Amino acid sequence: MRVAIVNIGSILTGDWRKPFVAGDTVISEDGIITSVGTASPAAVEAADVVIDADGTTLIPGLIDSHVHITFGDYTPRQQTVGYLESYIHGGVTTAISASEVHVPGRPRDPDGVKALAVAARKSFDTYRPGGMTVHAGSIILEPGLVEADFADVKRQGVWLAKAGFGAVKTAFDYVPLVAMARAHGMIITVHTGGSSIPGSGAVTADHLIAMKPHVSFHVNGGPTAMRDSDFEKLVRESDIALQVCTAGNLRTTLLTASLAQKHDAFDRFIIATDTPTGSGIMPLGMLYTISHLASLGGVLPEHAIAAATGSNARIYGLNTGFIETGRIADLVLIDAPDGGSQSTALDAIRNGDIAAIGAVIARGEPQFIGRSRNSPATTRVVQVANCRVPKFAAAPARH
Repeated sequence: MRVAIVNIGSILTGDWRKPFVAGDTVISEDGIITSVGTASPAAVEAADVVIDADGTTLIPGLIDSHVHITFGDYTPRQQTVGYLESYIHGGVTTAISASEVHVPGRPRDPDGVKALAVAARKSFDTYRPGGMTVHAGSIILEPGLVEADFADVKRQGVWLAKAGFGAVKTAFDYVPLVAMARAHGMIITVHTGGSSIPGSGAVTADHLIAMKPHVSFHVNGGPTAMRDSDFEKLVRESDIALQVCTAGNLRTTLLTASLAQKHDAFDRFIIATDTPTGSGIMPLGMLYTISHLASLGGVLPEHAIAAATGSNARIYGLNTGFIETGRIADLVLIDAPDGGSQSTALDAIRNGDIAAIGAVIARGEPQFIGRSRNSPATTRVVQVANCRVPKFAAAPARH
């Protein structure tokens, strides 16, 4: 399928260092972006679906790098079906598992944690709830795992590992497990802050620096934050990615952003939700954290959006999160919410408003055009201008 988005007001790249690209048109074909900026009338007319953006803002699809996946589109923590499909209506086109720790009766022995990670990984190979790409299957680091175990799960496609919920005496016991996972090319994430559920323990900056993971999960607290002194230590004495989450401590979210900017560490600053948890299900969680950072934390809106898109993609090695040729066509049109005080999406975000979503395209396929069922209505009218695909021909012209 070829999809053309025309009449775009501004295009955000997902790269916080070069956040904008000139032009008003983006074209994708077979799920890959093929043209960014301008296109000939003939190229637009050749598209199967043409979307008129009506001056709205195009951003990469949001990447939620902390979602508690189980199996299917279901969360036993909140006993809710369809939450991932609902996150698509919050602009999230990619979810990354924070480990399948919420599976009822989850196994804790080496064979069990391996089987759980492999099953979750393979379950989402072809299952895309609401069109979302889900990177599931994160092996929970437990005592007893050996080199051969990591080689085995990596061979079966598992590339994520999670520390923080294992039966260890102290968090320092994760050091050799993290080293083994790293040696097999896995991305290692670590619960950070106070304990969140029975079986988890407190993890501080000293633990993280000793472990050397790739990502400090909910560094701002999940939901309980570390001591303030640990934040500067982690920023200055490590190269660990600093993930802030909606379901965490807002004050330390802003503290982390300030330190990342002050110490030239914003490349490592990423956004996620840490849901579903006891804090609930948050389809608009990514948009809320973007808004909080821009309105309260002095972060430029385009930089906050990059932390939720391209920076996540770079740290996790994904071919999405950026609007440039050759990338997966995960795209979202956002706007100032109807009835608000601002006229553009970025100004609305800077003002503390939640951006309105006018369309979501996931892997080159429009999931909805016109209005999200979860966000406010857009100020402008995003609509189908031309269509050869019956599925989208009847998309509403007005929300």
